[in-house]
Amino acid sequence: MKFKLEVIGFTIESCLIAQAAGAVRIELCDNPSEGGTTPSYGFIKAAREKLTIELYPIIRPRGGDFLYSETEFEIMKADVQLCKDLGCNGVVIGILLADGRVDKDRCKQLVDIAYPMGVTFHRAFDRTIDPFKALEDIIAIGCERILTSGQKPSVNEGMQLLIDLVQQANERIIIMPGSGVRAENILALANKTNAIEFHTSARIYTDSKMEFINENMNEQLASVATDGNEIKKIIELLENN
Repeated sequence: MKFKLEVIGFTIESCLIAQAAGAVRIELCDNPSEGGTTPSYGFIKAAREKLTIELYPIIRPRGGDFLYSETEFEIMKADVQLCKDLGCNGVVIGILLADGRVDKDRCKQLVDIAYPMGVTFHRAFDRTIDPFKALEDIIAIGCERILTSGQKPSVNEGMQLLIDLVQQANERIIIMPGSGVRAENILALANKTNAIEFHTSARIYTDSKMEFINENMNEQLASVATDGNEIKKIIELLENN
């Protein structure tokens, strides 16, 4: 069985570290404190030019919920087209209705614009009212995978639903566990869920390299980075499982 590891890229340096460590795909995001929003044109362009692995920018115009206005939806459509124009392999989307169901109409429009790129449905899935119905809706829309923590904050807590989702999917769509995926739990996750793709941030923080820092500002200037050794460890464990 060939396992695949996707890594979040919040900076161009993180993308390159993840690629060198063996990741097969980058979910490109901005604003880690918001859970990831659409990266800038310049970021997407630079990532596409420098990476040889798959690149999937997230299409999320803001943080918060996944109920979008018509204006926000127009922005999302334009961003999907931009990703296609820049040569990305796919995009990551997720739109919900106010009652917690998947917005099938709008999501299908994004999938159609994205074609022939691939489309991942992100953790908006974890906010749906009925995950089993949402799974069927997302298959019908034409997405190729679902990123989910099993409707819990982390994959460890959502393990049983992940098991059930992989079983229901029955290879019609990829269920990709994410949120709290680390070397310490990857084997239990793989063996219990039977998932074959996994998603990690391998997140660490690096201190500022500024020689001068204005102490009066009372700021923490550490930035999000990626731990290449953690990625290598996860991949090694999966390959030897």
